[in-house]
Parts: sequence; C-alpha cells; structure tokens
Amino acid sequence: MKCNVILCPSNIEELYFTGKTVVVIDVLRASNTIINALKNGAKEIVPVGNVEFAVKISGGMFGGQTLLGGERNTKKIDGFALGNSPLEYTEDVVSGKTIVFFTTNGSRAIVKAKFSEKLFVCSFSNLSAISKTIMELNTDFEILCSGRNNSFSIEDSICAGKLIAQVQTLTNNIELNDTAKASFMLSKSYGTNLLKILKESEHGKLLMENGFEEDLNFCSKLDENEVIPYFSENVIKLMPVDKVSSKKKTN
Repeated sequence: MKCNVILCPSNIEELYFTGKTVVVIDVLRASNTIINALKNGAKEIVPVGNVEFAVKISGGMFGGQTLLGGERNTKKIDGFALGNSPLEYTEDVVSGKTIVFFTTNGSRAIVKAKFSEKLFVCSFSNLSAISKTIMELNTDFEILCSGRNNSFSIEDSICAGKLIAQVQTLTNNIELNDTAKASFMLSKSYGTNLLKILKESEHGKLLMENGFEEDLNFCSKLDENEVIPYFSENVIKLMPVDKVSSKKKTN
C-alpha cells in the first residue's frame, strides 16, 4: 500500500486522479462543514469550483430543497444562505436539504479530484473512521491537502500526517513518498495541541480576525464522529455501509 501526499492542488491536473483513491483534507473549514452538515441530516452536498456555477445549478435543479453555502476569503458570499462555518450547519437548517457548496480552497480541491475512483473528505474529527476505511480498501491512496490560496497550509499537512499515523497503527504494509514522510514528521512535531496549531496558522489567524474563533475550537476536535463523506456522481453523501466491503481490494 503506497501513500502519496499532495500539499496543494494547484500544480496537479484533474486527470492525474483518474482511477485513484483520494482523501481530500481542508481542516479550516470545508472538511468540517461537510462532515457536520451530513451528520446533521443534509441529503447531499454538491461541491463546485466557482460561485457562478453554484448559483446556476441551485435554481430548481434539486426540487426546491436547496441551500447555497460557502465563502470567499472567509466571508459568506452575498446571496448565499450559509457561509463556511460548520456551526451554521445545524440539523434544523440542513436536514433533508441539498447544499450547493463553494469555498476558496476545499470545494475546489474536491472538484479537482472528481475523476477519482473513490474520494473521501477528511479532517481531524473523522480521522479514525477514514483510516479504517483506507485499511479495508487495502489499496494505494492519495492525500490531497487543499492548502490555502494555492499554497501550503500547515494544518492540512498535520492532518495528513495524523491520518498516515492512524493507518500505520492498523498495518505495517504502507510505503510513504517524501511528502507523506514530511507530513508524518510534521504531525509528530506539532500535532500534539491541535487548537494551538490552528490558532498559530496563517489561516487560523485570519479566521480569528474575522470573528471565527469558535470555528477553530470546533475544527480542532479529534475523532468526534464516524461520518465518512463520500463523493460520487458529482455529489457528496454519507458513505453507504456496504460501500467499502463490496469493493474491497486485496494485494
């Protein structure tokens, strides 16, 4: 089993992901917003690569049960019902709804990896669930860090390193590329206090300046739930219970 970490999606072509198993990480905040929305009963999430497309497809395509959600440079977009704070995606707001979702980094990374054979969304809160799924698949996998503005983000890389560490507790049969090794070492050095590292990160400082300190608290929680967001046919849903077992691979 080989693991490759991509530190940001800007220099990777969409077709690179064809047929691959991919885990997308955007700790601040898209991964956590997606996880929380699905946990609270959202029917599905439609990630998009630009605001104009989000507005276009939201107009009646999903039977009137649609919400526009997301942000641009941390702020809720004019005309959108929701921003990108996971705390906004409560059960009374999102249950049964389709959410058309754009964010500066996370949704674009998911769209970039849309040709993957299997695509999962990960953050600190569902690390164990994702690692178990990867282990059951028993195949090579890519970790795609969303980064920030097409560059490296420390929080995504630490999360990637922690995911690798979790997988390593389940199997010795894992080979890491250089960026995977770097992410693993980074998580060992700086991943003991997640809230501290989020507050000290560039993105975390920007979020605090804009009044989202509670989002950092939410996004720093480790293994809070078993939610596994799974991308298929251009939407993200909860992974069906039998999805992994029915397609399990052996080496």
